[in-house]
Amino acid sequence: MNIILLGPPGAGKGTQAHILVEKRGMIQLSTGDMLREAKDSGTEMGKVVAEVMARGDLVTDDIVIGLIREKIQGDNGGGFIFDGFPRTLAQADALAELLQEQGQGLDAVVEMQVDDDALVERITARSTCGGCGAVYNDITKPWPEDGKCANCGSTEVKRRADDNADSLKQRLMEYYKKTSPLIGYYYAKGQLKTVDGLGEIDDVSAAIEGALS
Repeated sequence: MNIILLGPPGAGKGTQAHILVEKRGMIQLSTGDMLREAKDSGTEMGKVVAEVMARGDLVTDDIVIGLIREKIQGDNGGGFIFDGFPRTLAQADALAELLQEQGQGLDAVVEMQVDDDALVERITARSTCGGCGAVYNDITKPWPEDGKCANCGSTEVKRRADDNADSLKQRLMEYYKKTSPLIGYYYAKGQLKTVDGLGEIDDVSAAIEGALS
């Protein structure tokens, strides 16, 4: 099963992708991870990515599609989760062509719907463990009182510099301008499934499982 997770920054796409990897043996294809991996790989494609990033230029759609092509030609496990791609209608068309070329298809697009105000409140309270990456939240899952991560015991707390209200609203604006047209695109294709992205992690996971089955 090949799926896309759609939703604004902070909706929890990465968290839910990890759960699907654990439960279904799916392979998460995160654009950011693939670019970092390619840059350090030493392959021909990797050298192109490294040069583009060294210049500070944006990586083109052709490069990202090339990286995805390399990934889906290998072991597909329980299918692929596209996380962070596509972001535009042009990318959606390119992905559809690539999957068809590889004799594959897209089974579902899961939109994680959120309330913007609640999302801003949640993300500005977010922190992560510097040791293991476990996610905490000042409101729903505070950092342990003893100052140590419950998962690994690290005392290093990290907050993203752009996890503030003004920055997040700017990221949301970019999402609605560029990525939200994909919702109508995939709805018209009959592939769109919608879940409430603001519930507890387990509830959202159950809703996604229901949408996929």
